[in-house]
Amino acid sequence: MSYRSIVEEAQKTIQPNTSWNGIEAEAVARMRLQNRFRTGLDIARYTARIMRQDMEAYDRDPSQYTQSLGCWHGFIGQQKLISIKKHFGTTDKRYLYLSGWMIAALRSDFGPLPDQSMHEKTSVPALIEELYTFLRQADARELGMLFRDIDKAREAGDELRERKLLQQVDSYQTHVVPIIADIDAGFGNAEATYLLAKKMIEAGACALQIENQVSDEKQCGHQDGKVTVPHEDFVAKIRAIRYAFLELGVDDGIIVARTDSLGAGLTKQIAFSHTPGDIGDQYNSFLDCEEIQPGTHLNGDVVLMRDGKLMRPKRLPSNLFQFRPNTGADRCVLDCVNALQHGADLLWIETEKPHIEQIASMVDRIREVIPNAKLVYNNSPSFNWTLNFRQQVYDAWQAAGKDVSAYDRAKLMSVDYDATPLGIEADERIRTFQRDAAARAGIFHHLITLPTYHTAALSTDNLAKEYFGEQAMLGYVANVQRQEIRQGIACVKHQNMAGSDMGDDHKEYFAREAALKAGGAHNTMNQFAAV
Repeated sequence: MSYRSIVEEAQKTIQPNTSWNGIEAEAVARMRLQNRFRTGLDIARYTARIMRQDMEAYDRDPSQYTQSLGCWHGFIGQQKLISIKKHFGTTDKRYLYLSGWMIAALRSDFGPLPDQSMHEKTSVPALIEELYTFLRQADARELGMLFRDIDKAREAGDELRERKLLQQVDSYQTHVVPIIADIDAGFGNAEATYLLAKKMIEAGACALQIENQVSDEKQCGHQDGKVTVPHEDFVAKIRAIRYAFLELGVDDGIIVARTDSLGAGLTKQIAFSHTPGDIGDQYNSFLDCEEIQPGTHLNGDVVLMRDGKLMRPKRLPSNLFQFRPNTGADRCVLDCVNALQHGADLLWIETEKPHIEQIASMVDRIREVIPNAKLVYNNSPSFNWTLNFRQQVYDAWQAAGKDVSAYDRAKLMSVDYDATPLGIEADERIRTFQRDAAARAGIFHHLITLPTYHTAALSTDNLAKEYFGEQAMLGYVANVQRQEIRQGIACVKHQNMAGSDMGDDHKEYFAREAALKAGGAHNTMNQFAAV
């Protein structure tokens, strides 16, 4: 609906109510436009359609991949989207990622925790709601500034400018974008997964990412000690999430099935098998076993029949069973195919390094069964990107017979190599990694899980070093405020960003000429009027 039609609709509602003195249709229309999404479910339905359209676009053209950054606070997510709109003019194909790691490390009432699902499960939907609260506020703020400009154009009698501004309102693109939200391993059994999924969807999440680790043994994807579950257990949780989406009317909600099998060498359970070759039997086939003779097994032994032979799976003192070495890629492929065949929409393969051909080698096999299989991929800060790519270039050059005697492979992280041909080529491979991996390895969505955790630490360190050192106040002014002004960072007017001008607008709607507004001549934010 256009701005004018919303005003007309509001007028029809107001007119019969003769006691609604002072209620103005245009003010109502503006408030409605500033609050386009009434509930989290409105957001989930809207963003699910966006993701589905983007997935179809990627299937037609792999250069149309999508991206996101992990954000641990609503303000961080808001500033990211404001920045994207400022620099690129559109939020198309840009999402938010909600990282369980960052919730554990930054948002738990217990204080900083490792990524082991020990944080309060309620903190996950709470952060989704917080992110969307800040994104909706960004809409309200930006539209509010357009409304003020419309009023100024009217006061000046500038009809042409007024029409242009009204067109901007009618074509306004929201800051609200899809969130891919991390539900870890489901925080319990399938019922617990379903209950938490509902809360996350009600908060606005259209895409939930779940991993095939054991809930009570869950580890960060880039640490050791990961334990996977049989496929039937994982499929039950995928179904639980789908039921949650369908119950809430988000029929096109997205499930991202993550496999940690590449780095997980352990399982807590031996899968139940009905017949040879079924999914349980395939899972068990990867167990590291030793043949035993009938009657020789020990008390408490678990024994399997494999190819007509009695086999004892190797069991650790932790009561966990281990997989055969070098089976991780095969298990990943099986995990992915099975997940897609049981309701998952996207895949996530957690790898130990960012290597396109390693990822592609698994995706090629998955696509032999599911031709349109696509990945969400973690461009993780846990990878040493500089060292990894320099070593990849070193190895490629060495294999091609190129002289690499000027380089020490073990010390390629050194600043001494920054300006060398090897360092330059490695940086170019990093720059094009997302584009190249989208084309070669089926990666639909690239994300960085923890970037704003690191940027907050880095910027705080730089400010502390300057402010508490020789530069003192100049450390803040030169490196923060002056840069905000010159780069057009919106929150340099922090009162405006926090909603002061919107509050003034509301005061005027409610109290009219009696309104006591904050944006008067003595507001120090006027010093930034030219920004």
